[in-house]
Amino acid sequence: MSVVHHLPPGWLLDHLSFINKVNYQLRQHQDSFCSKNNPTSSVYMDSLQLDPGSPFGAHAMCFAPDFTTVSGNDDEGSCEVITEKYVFRSELFNVTKPYIVPAVHKEHQQSNKNENLVTDYKQEVSVSVGKIRELILDGSLKLIQEGLRSGFLYPLVEKQDGSSGCITLPLDACNLSELCEMAKHLPSLNEMELQTLQLMGDDKSVIELDLSSQIIENNSSFSKMITLMGQKYLLPPQSSFLLSDISCMQPLLNCGKTFDAIVIDPPWENKSVKRSNRYSSLSPQQIKRMPIPKLAAADCLIVTWVTNRQKHLCFVKEELYPSWSVEVVAEWYWVKITNSGEFVFPLDSPHKKPYECLVLGRVKEKTPLALRNPDVRIPPVPDQKLIVSVPCVLHSHKPPLTEVLRDYIKPGGQCLELFARNLQPGWMSWGNEVLKFQHMDYFIALESGC
Repeated sequence: MSVVHHLPPGWLLDHLSFINKVNYQLRQHQDSFCSKNNPTSSVYMDSLQLDPGSPFGAHAMCFAPDFTTVSGNDDEGSCEVITEKYVFRSELFNVTKPYIVPAVHKEHQQSNKNENLVTDYKQEVSVSVGKIRELILDGSLKLIQEGLRSGFLYPLVEKQDGSSGCITLPLDACNLSELCEMAKHLPSLNEMELQTLQLMGDDKSVIELDLSSQIIENNSSFSKMITLMGQKYLLPPQSSFLLSDISCMQPLLNCGKTFDAIVIDPPWENKSVKRSNRYSSLSPQQIKRMPIPKLAAADCLIVTWVTNRQKHLCFVKEELYPSWSVEVVAEWYWVKITNSGEFVFPLDSPHKKPYECLVLGRVKEKTPLALRNPDVRIPPVPDQKLIVSVPCVLHSHKPPLTEVLRDYIKPGGQCLELFARNLQPGWMSWGNEVLKFQHMDYFIALESGC
């Protein structure tokens, strides 16, 4: 469970726990030869690897599936299956202090009392602030207090273990967005050809594919590993994805599915992105042209992440959603805190805010009332809710919404994330960096065993 506490103001989430509840186990097949003449062994791992010799070019891929388990006598040797479990690196959620400390609070930093940790927030901003600030201040305090009482959040002085130094982040050696650009110049599959590749353990064939033309599915109960340009990525069980940019979304439209929930994290234009050149942004009009009406099922829940620019918020509510026939039903806020329960930025900062907005909407009714299933009752989405969590230090690694949205999606509904940077079990994910946070460098191996 990613939900640590659920109170009237919203939810306190544990993002790290959500990731590590996923069954990140790799099955490896090891040939053991007992004969004295065969002392060596070989290990094979589920993988999807680049094939430099492919007629599609150096950026096509091959699927190298499981090897069949075989058995024999001691002289002939045998094949045994071993599993290796991976977890996400916990230090990537080690946010021990605010990114910017308000000068008015520097004298309070050494306090180790829970009472001070929560009452300091009341001194940080005036009670005469706007509606959103009041909502975030009061609602966050309730959730933070509960987190401190339960021990999920803790005063920093109680956990001084020498681990609060600088974190060395893995190099992003494989530029996924560049790979998508290259894939557009490869020979593409015909529309009538297979649009989805399932990573099946009993498939012995080697399949060449054009990345931007096929959805990749891992329908097994174990993780799979793929290799792109020499970099390894973990695919969680029961997950699927399309690695492409906005010009190559056709396989998503051709997969024969519509979705009951669509989460969108657009690369909004802003000065910070332009300065850092961190990723390519899209204009509002480009976002508006996305084929959401074709992807959305009847009564689909649409959730869009919005930066704190009022211009973008107004665009989503007044122009974007109406163009998709989506009715705005709620605004939620993701509030980012440290491990000790402090806002990562001052709430009254004129530049960076410790929160981001989510605009939730429903696709306007497509199905006549007479044709609807009367047994499926979905409660209305509540307005002005908070999602409070310790953020990952990796840029734009958003918290999981699976559990907080569950009550507002029909049972067994299909879910899609657009502009995703990671995969989730049970979700379809799309984007030109869709595997970014699945890189093996973000995980560590815990154990292996038969």
